[in-house]
Amino acid sequence: MVTPKHVLFALAFTALVLVGSQYLVFPLLGVENQSFTIFQFFGPSAGAFLGPILGGALAFAAAAVTLVAGGKEITFFSVLRLFPMVLAALYFGTKAKDQRLVALVPIAAMLAFWAHPVGQQAWFYALYWLIPIIATLKPGLVSRSLGATFTAHAVGSVAFLYALPSTPALWIGLIPIVAFERGLFTIGIATSYMIFNTAMAKLELPFFNTDPRYVLFARKAHAK
Repeated sequence: MVTPKHVLFALAFTALVLVGSQYLVFPLLGVENQSFTIFQFFGPSAGAFLGPILGGALAFAAAAVTLVAGGKEITFFSVLRLFPMVLAALYFGTKAKDQRLVALVPIAAMLAFWAHPVGQQAWFYALYWLIPIIATLKPGLVSRSLGATFTAHAVGSVAFLYALPSTPALWIGLIPIVAFERGLFTIGIATSYMIFNTAMAKLELPFFNTDPRYVLFARKAHAK
């Protein structure tokens, strides 16, 4: 059930997204005036605190507000770019026993990539999306962060492939860049989650899904 406290969190999260979206991290190669921002480092956390459905909806809404408020041209591709973070939040917020269901997203992305004439010529690029599938086999914060960022990558790449012209050479050239940027996003997602999780646990906000395993500077109980 959505409570006033959830609404307050949504407003605070949206404000954070608005600020974070002003800080560009990497340019989106092959597309003018499109970049990855700080949002990619903390967006998936919404799925953990609110649950995958509400968290995904909030990630979408916050990104949409940012798109409109930013004054950028609204195009078919810019609208499609709202969805990678939704699926990342869904992946990150899904409990371990159900994560294999969300692994269907990268599987579908692989099939869609290979169905495209350009994707067929750079088919090995889509093998990156085995990572979120494999990550479901070993639950943990790092594997969830890795799976979330590569789920976003899978959805975003397929959107790019079908919405914009590209060449096999572009996708092949992106392979080493993807490894670097997604490695940083993985670290960022895990770190930001621990920071937010710690803050909420210290404030004793029981209406959010905090995890005691990832509370920083927590005092361990001494065995008597």
